[in-house]
Amino acid sequence: MNVPTMTIPWLPEGRTVQLPGRGETFVRLHRHSDPSAPTLLLLHGWTASGDVQFFTAYEALAEHYSFVAVDHRGHGRGMRTARTFQLEDAADDAAAVVEQLGLGPVVTVGYSMGGPISLLLARRHPHLVRSMVVQATALEWRATRLERARWKTVRLIGPIMRSWAYPRWLRFGITKLLGVGHELEAFVPWIEAETRRGDPLAIVQAGRALSRYDARPWASSLGIPAALLLTTRDQLVLPRKQCELAAALRAHVVEVDGDHLVTLALPRHYREATLALVDHLTGRTAAAPAGTVAGTVAGTGAGTVEAAASGDDRSSAAAAS
Repeated sequence: MNVPTMTIPWLPEGRTVQLPGRGETFVRLHRHSDPSAPTLLLLHGWTASGDVQFFTAYEALAEHYSFVAVDHRGHGRGMRTARTFQLEDAADDAAAVVEQLGLGPVVTVGYSMGGPISLLLARRHPHLVRSMVVQATALEWRATRLERARWKTVRLIGPIMRSWAYPRWLRFGITKLLGVGHELEAFVPWIEAETRRGDPLAIVQAGRALSRYDARPWASSLGIPAALLLTTRDQLVLPRKQCELAAALRAHVVEVDGDHLVTLALPRHYREATLALVDHLTGRTAAAPAGTVAGTVAGTGAGTVEAAASGDDRSSAAAAS
């Protein structure tokens, strides 16, 4: 009997971490050979996992930094619990991982839903966060009529994920996003399999938690160094909303000319921009990545930054938020 093989990208060590009083969760851990290298805490987006969200940047980050990538509860191989998903719990889980592994203080890197978790972590456990990178994310997700309408459909995600057709639909969506000849084409079966690890009920609950999230009253008071990756063609988290977050955090900004799934669609641009943002916060000198521009957004209103150079964008409506 022939067992089908699956092409798997380079991944750091995986381990299960026991979190006292909370449960157990799965993380990827890379320790740099230089013990003085800063440590990053990678926080993925809605419906994704640490691996699916960040595997395209793992090797680039590993050259210069230690890092731990956490699977949030109900996502990937993250904690399974009867407790309803709350963003605050996800932030506390991440704090517990940092403390259990003796890693703090860390630089958080939060993509989409990982952005709110980063902000909540800094608010609830300020001693564990030295600075933060937030990517393709916002202060809130329900200010517009369209956003509120989208959240009303979140209950449909559970039945879709349980459907016999879900694996086929998911693979089709990933393949369409990448296109023929994409550098990640060989990893499509692995990306699909990893995405399917999520628990449907927890995913729905996480969507509802995101729909209630609103950091506008308190984000500007965090007072820690911040940087933001702005996805200029994002249809899920509009660029103007990303600018509002950048203004609240007084963040250094690097733009990537792509839609919400740039981690997969534009992996080179994504990893270069991510490395540039982390380097900026840690003081490590690096050249500006190709296809991006950098600036700082300050003040309390919606800021603006120079338009990014045009790039090859393969966008998709299906997204990990």
